[in-house]
Amino acid sequence: MAAAMISSLTAEKLACARGDRRVFADLDFRVAAGEALVVEGANGAGKTSLLRLVAGFLAPAGGRLVFESESGLLSEGEERGRHVGWLGHLDGIKPQLSTGEQLEFFARLYGVPDDVRPVLERVGIARQRALPCRYLSAGQKKRLGLARLLLSRRPVWLLDEPFAALDTAGRALAADLMRAHCGGGGIVMAATHDPLGVAGRSLRLEAA
Repeated sequence: MAAAMISSLTAEKLACARGDRRVFADLDFRVAAGEALVVEGANGAGKTSLLRLVAGFLAPAGGRLVFESESGLLSEGEERGRHVGWLGHLDGIKPQLSTGEQLEFFARLYGVPDDVRPVLERVGIARQRALPCRYLSAGQKKRLGLARLLLSRRPVWLLDEPFAALDTAGRALAADLMRAHCGGGGIVMAATHDPLGVAGRSLRLEAA
């Protein structure tokens, strides 16, 4: 079943720490349904850490994160995580499964119909459906990650360097998917050094 729609994502005085080092503090921002937020900054500024905080993978060192949904405010990390689609550097792919089997596994996990062919076709890897994932190129694995995002039907997409390993056509595909997601009332938050290709605002983090 698809996750409930999220009308906004808000950070208030948000702080992040790694051990004894404060990565950032007093961070405020709000992203509404249908919007994209590009997180910019030098390496080490905390871009990936911020995405992990929003996803509920890390606990804030201060402040709070809130999703506003049709059923109320969601502030706990586990609650937020059920509404998040994640695309990061680690693909989580089982190398022994075929591309189709991998997506069918995620379909069962997300509780959505397991006819994955339309999604594979949308991201351009339908011909690799029977191919074991260990034989996929880096770009094909990233396309499989994009297919998983589509399959999840989750309203908040958190993307860490979404264009990495993609060729020109793959980058255009990723941008198209993000535009469609926002156009359908979804939220995109992406950490990237590249132009996103999606209308939105920027949030710049400065290294501590």
